[in-house]
Amino acid sequence: MKKNIITLILIVVTGISCSAQHPGSNTNLSLSDKKATSETVSLYKKLNQLAQKGYMFGHQDDLAYGVNWKYEDGRSDIKDVVGDYPAVYGWDLAGLEKDSPNNIDGIPFAKMKQYIEESHERGGITTISWHFDNPATGKSAWDNTPNSLKTVLPGGENHQKFTIWLDKAAEYLLSLKDKKGKNIPVLFRPYHELTGGWFWWGKGNCTPEEFKALWKFTADYLQKKGVHNLIYIYNTGGFNSAEEFLTNYAGDNYADILSFDSYQNNDDKEGKKFIDEVQKQLKIINEIGTKHHKLIAIAEAGYEAIPDPKWWTGTLSKAIGDYKISYVLLWRNHGWQEKEQKMHYYAPFSGQVSEKDFIEYYKLDKTLFEKDINKIKN
Repeated sequence: MKKNIITLILIVVTGISCSAQHPGSNTNLSLSDKKATSETVSLYKKLNQLAQKGYMFGHQDDLAYGVNWKYEDGRSDIKDVVGDYPAVYGWDLAGLEKDSPNNIDGIPFAKMKQYIEESHERGGITTISWHFDNPATGKSAWDNTPNSLKTVLPGGENHQKFTIWLDKAAEYLLSLKDKKGKNIPVLFRPYHELTGGWFWWGKGNCTPEEFKALWKFTADYLQKKGVHNLIYIYNTGGFNSAEEFLTNYAGDNYADILSFDSYQNNDDKEGKKFIDEVQKQLKIINEIGTKHHKLIAIAEAGYEAIPDPKWWTGTLSKAIGDYKISYVLLWRNHGWQEKEQKMHYYAPFSGQVSEKDFIEYYKLDKTLFEKDINKIKN
C-alpha cells in the first residue's frame, strides 16, 4: 500500500523561527528574510516536517510538456505513470529580463504563472531558477566572459540595467498569488551551479567576494521591492570539501536551503561513479547543514534518457541513501522535435524502459509526491 499514514511531527514556531529535528541533532531553523510572509514561514516549517518523513520528488517543467505532448491541461508524464504529480515543480525565469513573452524553455510566462498557481492550489511546491543572459555581453547565461559579474555590482557599468532586471523578477514573483490573493511561496535558486565555470557567475569568472556581493545585493534588493515570499537556495555543482562548497557562501543570513546538482553520465553506465559522488557530497553537505542549521537538497539530478531499467530503485535511491534531504528535482522532459532541437528527458513516461521501476520507487515510504505532502497539515 502506498505510504502509511504520516506521523505528524510537532514543530514549535516562535516568530519566524521553527525548531525541527535535523540529522543528528536538534536545531533551530529560521528564514533568512526576517519579513517573510506567514505563508512562506508555514512552508518552511512544512519542509522541516517533511524532511523527517522522506524527501520530495520534483520535476522541471512538469506541467508544461512531456514526451510527445505540450500544453495539455492537467497532464504530466509523472502523473501518466503513477497517477500522482510531483511534490515539487521546477521553473525558470530566463527571458523575463529581456521582456520575452516566453521563458528559456519556450513556456509563455503567463502559462507558467497559471501552472504555478494551479499546482499550489493542489498543495504542490514551486522552485524557480534563473538562467538569465550575461548582462555585460547580451549573450546567454553560458557566455562566461571573464569579469562580467563585477559589472552589475553597485558602481559597475551594468548595475542600472541589472536592477531593472531585478525589478521585472520582483514584479513577476509578486504576481504569483493564491485564490485568497496571498503571494505563493517560492523556493528561489539564483546563480545555480556556481562551482562550475560555464555560467557568467561561475567559478573563474568572478572572485568569491564579488559573488557574495551579488548574492547579497540580489536578496536585499528583492526584499526592498517587497518580495518576501522567497526561500533562498544556495546551489553548487560538484565539490570535494566543505571549504569548496562554502567558498562563495554569503552567510547564514542569506540562505535557507543548501543544495547541489549532480547528473549521471553515459561513461558511468552502472551508476557507481554517480552513487559514490552523490554520497560523498551528501556527507559533506549534511555536516554543513547540521552546523549551519540549514535544510539540504539535490536541486537537479538525472540520467538522460534513463537507459537503465532499474535506475530509480537501483541507482538514485541508493545515491540518496538515508540522508534526510528536502527534495530531489529531476530535469525536464523535452520530448518533442522542434527546430532540430534534440529530444531529451530525465523522468519516465508511459512506455519508457524505467517506467515499472519508477512505480516501485514511487511506492517507497521515503519518496514523497504531491498526495503524500498533502497528508501533512501545518
